[in-house]
Amino acid sequence: MGILKQGDCADVQRVGIPRALLYYRYGTLWETFFGELGREVVLSRPTDRALMEAGEALSVDECCLASKTYLGHAESLLDSCDALFVPSMGNLGRRKGFCTKFQALPDLVANTFRDRGVRVASCLADAVEGRSSLRDAFLELGGCFGASPHEAKRAWRSALHAQERADRAAAGAQERLLASLAATQGAGRPLAILLVAHPYLAHDPYLGGSVVDPLERLGATVLYADEADHERALKASFDFSATMPWVVNRELIGAILLLHERIDGIVLVSAFPCGPDSMTDDAIMRCIQGKPILNLTIDAQNGTAGLETRIESFVDILRYQKKGGYVHG
Repeated sequence: MGILKQGDCADVQRVGIPRALLYYRYGTLWETFFGELGREVVLSRPTDRALMEAGEALSVDECCLASKTYLGHAESLLDSCDALFVPSMGNLGRRKGFCTKFQALPDLVANTFRDRGVRVASCLADAVEGRSSLRDAFLELGGCFGASPHEAKRAWRSALHAQERADRAAAGAQERLLASLAATQGAGRPLAILLVAHPYLAHDPYLGGSVVDPLERLGATVLYADEADHERALKASFDFSATMPWVVNRELIGAILLLHERIDGIVLVSAFPCGPDSMTDDAIMRCIQGKPILNLTIDAQNGTAGLETRIESFVDILRYQKKGGYVHG
């Protein structure tokens, strides 16, 4: 029980990974790394209402909806794996931090399920002042699973290359989609709407689907801010703010700046009550000019009718603007 330390994971053969939070950013890296170490990866099922409600029952009210849902995913894996992989993500360097919930997640999981004998395999990424880069964290994790330094480095290289290939493929596919939209002229071109949301919302079929599905039913083409080239987006974000501390929010804002002239509108989506988004979304609404913006917050309520009505109205505004109507902002 508790968070495992160096050498404690050598007997772990089945590694459970909750399909939530940073899985949607680093899932390929994680799965490849453990596969290279000869472990079987067990993923939780995609989010559904039962998982969300189970996580909500395990959480304190102050947790955001995405964190609550994560606990539902974690609980669903307890009987099907030898240990849960729950990394502690502090930062990737200066001005490249993560929300504090990602730092505290291993402790949260270990204490939530302490009476159920949970084993938590973790690693710490905290690159500020050179203490522990993401690479260092995974090399140490490899040692925890009994790998030699050479084996851990090989697993890390394979995992990193796989993640980079996946990221390039997503960015390339979206770039081709944008080029196709640009080549389609006149009334036949569908609306291009940029979804600006953390990957764990944008690509979760249940949480993000409540926004993406209505947009697509209305004939819009949905583009994803998190699929823009991460390095270019991060660099562009410093034109917006020199001090913003969160790396993912930086990349999302940078993507808006990179794609601003190629889209018709922007939909901001946050999980209630996300602290970083409450600050950055307000800044986006005030400072990003020239495109209509819809700001949505997803919570645990059952009904989606109000959400869909707002989306329908937003699409109507974009179509009116496309036809030559005037929309302030």
